[in-house]
Amino acid sequence: MPVLPGAEPYRHEGGEVGVLLCHGFTGSPQSLRPWAEYLAERGLTVALPLLPGHGTRWEDMALTGWQDWYAEVDRALRTLRDRCERVFVAGLSMGGALALRLAAKHGEDIAGVLVVNPANKVHGLSAYTLPVSRHLVRTTRGIASDIAKEGTVEVGYDRVPLHAAHSLRNFFRLVDGELPQVTQPLLLLRSDRDHIVPAADSARILSRVSSTDVTEVVLEQSYHVATLDHDADRIFEESLGFIGRLATGVGKEGTTARG
Repeated sequence: MPVLPGAEPYRHEGGEVGVLLCHGFTGSPQSLRPWAEYLAERGLTVALPLLPGHGTRWEDMALTGWQDWYAEVDRALRTLRDRCERVFVAGLSMGGALALRLAAKHGEDIAGVLVVNPANKVHGLSAYTLPVSRHLVRTTRGIASDIAKEGTVEVGYDRVPLHAAHSLRNFFRLVDGELPQVTQPLLLLRSDRDHIVPAADSARILSRVSSTDVTEVVLEQSYHVATLDHDADRIFEESLGFIGRLATGVGKEGTTARG
């Protein structure tokens, strides 16, 4: 199937510091493209892959699970590691959970973690019925475009395949158990008003990671897809400052670019 316009993966060859960006469940690279371009313009090497089953039609996603999504970002990380001296992982929503698992599994190969409205659990009574309901009902309503900024739309599915949602639930449980293995510096940015992921998910993550260098930023003007919302510029600036603090030479003038 052809990729939806705007949902294409993104890659930029910059300097010796690399950033892997992971998009969210039923979303696409479009939600993180401005963030990726901001970092690329400042000299970083950036990878923003399209997760399997995403960016086309929900029927494709129904045939995939967390193992497919994680394998894609793991491959992208290994490619970045071969190319860059220092690598950071970042993500939005489920992409935050993917980034945290990469950090737990790859240890010192990752210099820092940046997550925006990271998800940790499928909430509500429907989560408990997923093992059965996914065999009876194919989809439920979509979760894309929770954005306060008028006129801004996220490229994502208008339906959520329940087989994929069940796999996501299992993935969150797995990652929750691995959070104590996350030791890298962590920047967590969360929206004060998020209609998709509650603040409890961020609190749970912060309480379970072993990182000692932790920064939490509350975004007061955005909903869930904050990377496309009113606080986008703040996210970009905070992330560059975080990376620059941990990787020498990163800054607004693009000093990480190859000579």
